[in-house]
Amino acid sequence: MPSWYPKGYFVQNTYFDFFNYAGLHRPVLLYTTPTTYIDDITVTTGVDQDTGLVDYQIFVQGSEHFQLEVYLLDEEGKVVAQGTGSQGRLQVPNVHLWWPYLMHEHPAYLYSLEVRLTAQMAAGPVSDFYTLPVGIRTVAVTERQFLINGKPFYFHGVNKHEDADIRGKGFDWPLLVKDFNLLRWLGANAFRTSHYPYAEEVMQLCDRYGIVVIDESPGVGIMLVQSYSNVSLQHHLEVMGELVRRDKNHPSVVMWSVANEPTSFLKPAAYYFKTLIAHTKALDPSRPVTFVTNSNYEADLGAPYVDVICVNSYYSWYHDYGHMEVIQLQLATEFENWYRTYQKPIIQSEYGAETIAGFHQDPPLMFSEEYQKGLLEQYHLVLDQKRKEYVVGELIWNFADFMTDQSPQRVVGNRKGIFTRQRQPKAAAFLLRERYWKLANETGHHRSAAKSQCLENSPFAL
Repeated sequence: MPSWYPKGYFVQNTYFDFFNYAGLHRPVLLYTTPTTYIDDITVTTGVDQDTGLVDYQIFVQGSEHFQLEVYLLDEEGKVVAQGTGSQGRLQVPNVHLWWPYLMHEHPAYLYSLEVRLTAQMAAGPVSDFYTLPVGIRTVAVTERQFLINGKPFYFHGVNKHEDADIRGKGFDWPLLVKDFNLLRWLGANAFRTSHYPYAEEVMQLCDRYGIVVIDESPGVGIMLVQSYSNVSLQHHLEVMGELVRRDKNHPSVVMWSVANEPTSFLKPAAYYFKTLIAHTKALDPSRPVTFVTNSNYEADLGAPYVDVICVNSYYSWYHDYGHMEVIQLQLATEFENWYRTYQKPIIQSEYGAETIAGFHQDPPLMFSEEYQKGLLEQYHLVLDQKRKEYVVGELIWNFADFMTDQSPQRVVGNRKGIFTRQRQPKAAAFLLRERYWKLANETGHHRSAAKSQCLENSPFAL
């Protein structure tokens, strides 16, 4: 009704469930380069028995006449391999592999790739220097497993948001350190960058802490038929190019996610995701590619092209309200349908329930801490069955409460966090901590819980 609003009035509608903050979210750095400089480095790694392989390609701007020296240093600063030229392979004997947190007693081992450029210009000699942290590891996917360094890896972690109650989406070092300490306390070994690329500092800490990352593009809110137009597709291809270029050298990044909960049952989605995923694989053949779906297994037209099926579900939350007794049947049936159709490993990429911290009800009622805990327990019963077969991960929604647009369904934001927006634990956090440490202990790779929680591999260690 036009008379309800003043002339010229409008609001921006978004098709995603997090607050659309404005402004500059992250530090802006201005820097200068020499006239001839190192513009980009691409590193891919492999392993041949106990020898690490580091393939490098260096891109130089400003001149075609230059010399490059390349050195790989271990954590003690000792040169373990060296080469020359803009591309080559370094061989590292007795390699220290980059392992995820809790998968090895010495996780997150990082070498340093030092690149030194010299060029003779008309005005005199020019030099440039760059150091890139390098983690040597491999990633592979089979019909039933996700492998890191040839060993089965099970994702037990979280989904996050760049969000807090003081700075909003703005980058905040103390908050970031707090979050990583909570991840380690929780026994989490992974998270997804839902639903956009996170700050580069986050990725750098993941490399150093051994936290595995599913790196997601800002492909969220792909809902309308026009969202699949050629213009949208071209933009999405460019966005994936930017994301891969930025994050390709992070050992913590083990998989690309091109989108979250698109309407992948619409007819144009088939060509869209086939093209998008093929493009991403061409940009980076070393990592699997996925998108996160909440479509029906029979209707999803993008699923044939992914390497890992990532499924979001909210049984007994968005339907069958309060009836947790149906979760096991519904979840097991969904897993079985997906696997029978595609024979690909599956990650439960989102599940959870909204909880107002301090709300208690017995018997459990929605929004109480008991309901969130009970719902998770029902999911875990099925996950424990299916992880023996083809389920390779579980990521809770969400790590912490976060702000959204206002609506009758959101009580000052989304309350599905296992921590409050101020990073205080709800009952579910303790449930997940017990589960995640149990899952980690089953692998038997790490020395002890106490040692695993220390910050010896952290840049903040004293």
